[in-house]
Amino acid sequence: MATIDVAPPLAQPAATPVILASNWGNSAPLGLAAFAITTFMLSMVNAKLVNAGVEPVVFGVALMFGGIAQLIAGTIQFRNGNTFTGVLFTGFGAFWLSLYAIAEFFLKDVPVPQVGHALGLFLYAFGIFAAWLWLASFRTNVVVVVAIGILTAALFVLGAGNYTGNGLTVEIGGYMGLVVAFIAAYLSCAELCEASYKRSVLPVWPLAKH
Repeated sequence: MATIDVAPPLAQPAATPVILASNWGNSAPLGLAAFAITTFMLSMVNAKLVNAGVEPVVFGVALMFGGIAQLIAGTIQFRNGNTFTGVLFTGFGAFWLSLYAIAEFFLKDVPVPQVGHALGLFLYAFGIFAAWLWLASFRTNVVVVVAIGILTAALFVLGAGNYTGNGLTVEIGGYMGLVVAFIAAYLSCAELCEASYKRSVLPVWPLAKH
């Protein structure tokens, strides 16, 4: 009887090793710088240290740097598993984009007597958002807690100033914003120096327990 040769099964190809993507760089210095510079520019106007006629330039920076760059920084933070900074940067990136859109497209449709109320409502809403970020910040570091605490207060002061039409209150909020911008710039520099020198250079006093 003829035999039928059965060919051995083909050898299975070795499994292709999974190459995990390397971690992305720390985007926090970018997000903090975007927030610091945009806040500094707008706060200079609110504090009446520069003429309000420069506001169109401020809104351009709010769109590209405070808004889009901060959204990118926040998305990278989410990708790296950093929920708090992801929410912080994407949230305030959206804040600056919203402010740009309001100023450029929507404020003209608000009745003139209600413009202050509209801006006040906007600032109050983001003040509330900043408040719950502040509550979550006590596992970060002292500088972040102080920055978000002052930011929360500044947003409510600016909201009250716009809502009531009190220019002095807006001016005080502008000076508070300058303090926040300085602290955010310090944090950005601290994070960037740590990434560059591979060690802590500027102290931020971590609060998380290891």
